[in-house]
Amino acid sequence: MDITFGFIGFGKMANAICKGAVLSGFLKKENVFAYDVNFEHLTKATSALGVNSVKTVKELLEKSSVVLVATKPFVVDEVINNIKDLSENKLIISILAGIKTEKYENSIKGARIVRVMPNTPAMVNEGMSVVCGGKTANKSDIEFVRKMFSTLGSAEILNEDMINAVTAVSGSGPAFYYYIIDKIARGGEKLGLDYSTALKLSAQTALGAAKMILETGTSPTDLITAVTTPNGTTAEGNKVLENSDIQDILYETVEKTYNRAVELGNSK
Repeated sequence: MDITFGFIGFGKMANAICKGAVLSGFLKKENVFAYDVNFEHLTKATSALGVNSVKTVKELLEKSSVVLVATKPFVVDEVINNIKDLSENKLIISILAGIKTEKYENSIKGARIVRVMPNTPAMVNEGMSVVCGGKTANKSDIEFVRKMFSTLGSAEILNEDMINAVTAVSGSGPAFYYYIIDKIARGGEKLGLDYSTALKLSAQTALGAAKMILETGTSPTDLITAVTTPNGTTAEGNKVLENSDIQDILYETVEKTYNRAVELGNSK
């Protein structure tokens, strides 16, 4: 039997998730339904992907065996209230930042809950998603969600108590890499390159360096050694990094992000 799948909230991230799952063949577009409070936006987005739009959450729940919640976190109480009486035996996937599986489990009896922390590069099929099963989810539920989010890049399964560390490294991480890519490009601009060319050089180099780590399995330390000729150009640049406080700054960046994720999670 084919999976029927519903999206509650159909913004940019939900659209990217839907696109990846449909284009990969993981979901059949005729079995996908979406609801959003902005119906005009919804109909345009669903038409572009060839999936179905619905006008009410009730209709979506009646047609879907799996439901993904992709609204803003501050409306989660309203969402839970709208779905709690129609979600028994359903798999509920939540991508809401800071919202624990426990919150759903306390209100939606009989549902299986899986939480996912995706990141924005999922929009270009280079996402890093982490999947966390709640107490009610079984192994097949968790593996189903992992496979689905793997259509957007890469997906790993971790315990939910690691979600704040995940947020610090991959959830918020793209912003930190954007900053570094931009500053290296600005350095090139200072040397006479036009910014658009320098940005392309910097971004593609970052992409290539990341692929070297992921596809070769070689450690960053060994890759640095491989590209560095003693007394050469890279060695001179390495000295600046090694003699700076950039390591401490990056550690603090991740730590501060983690601490804020803990604060926000505890406040919900």
